[in-house]
Amino acid sequence: MRIVSYVHEHGVRGGILSEGAVYDLQRLLLASGRIVTSPSVRDFLTTHGEDLEKLSDQFAQLVQDNPHTWVGDLRNIQLTSPVPDPAKVLCVGLNYKDHVAETGRALPEYPDVFAKFATSMIGPADEIEGADVSSNLDFEGEVAVVIGRTARRVPEAEALAYIAGLAPLNDISARDLQYRGTQWLAGKSVDRSTPWGPALVTLDEAGDIQDLDLVTRVNGTEVQRSNTKYQIFPIARIVSYLSSFLTLEPGDVIATGTPQGIGAKRTPPLWLRPGDVIDVDVERIGLLSNRVGAY
Repeated sequence: MRIVSYVHEHGVRGGILSEGAVYDLQRLLLASGRIVTSPSVRDFLTTHGEDLEKLSDQFAQLVQDNPHTWVGDLRNIQLTSPVPDPAKVLCVGLNYKDHVAETGRALPEYPDVFAKFATSMIGPADEIEGADVSSNLDFEGEVAVVIGRTARRVPEAEALAYIAGLAPLNDISARDLQYRGTQWLAGKSVDRSTPWGPALVTLDEAGDIQDLDLVTRVNGTEVQRSNTKYQIFPIARIVSYLSSFLTLEPGDVIATGTPQGIGAKRTPPLWLRPGDVIDVDVERIGLLSNRVGAY
């Protein structure tokens, strides 16, 4: 199942992406006879996050039997990020050995965690902002995880059951702001700088999440290529670790790290400029493509 959020005349609503078309999530829930709280994806996960695999099978038939749930062809729909209002955006740095090596750091013993704010997050068709405040914008192709059930002190062996799905994410970093101090917050939380989406892909469709090819391209040129099997801390361990000291809630976003190839460590550095197009392509999950906006 591919869960999206789309712009409607009365606000942003959740939807299901199927065969190149968007179907309204709230209408599908009504057709299934289930509880409907609101049209938002975060509320949907809060209410139904434990039942996504069953809903995935059910919705596949419901979109055929209920034409009134159809919103439109994807090419005519404006998508936002899959969860436009996450309560938390958590990120793991230094989670691929080759990326750790290019930074000259030692391998971490525990996940290196930092946070973003929801104001930094944008959708799959939005322009990346930040060129007006930073001359050192950098790309970081990543796999994002979204929490589907409240998670507190979850064992690693059970952690995947708390994940709603995955999406591509581009952890745009303003390196000049980031390197001004010892904390990364300024460089990682520039307003409207972090695109993700287009869809949240549930685990039944994603397959083995520790075997996903990840490719980043800038203006069509490949700059990063790796696979989630090379992560130092696998996704289940990240979820378990984070839940050991804070409560993860439905809709929370976790960026799981970027591989080698970032612009800052190239000679000369490869900084993003207005007009550049960055693709983050994750096997079985989707393609995220965004343009850097003007100054």
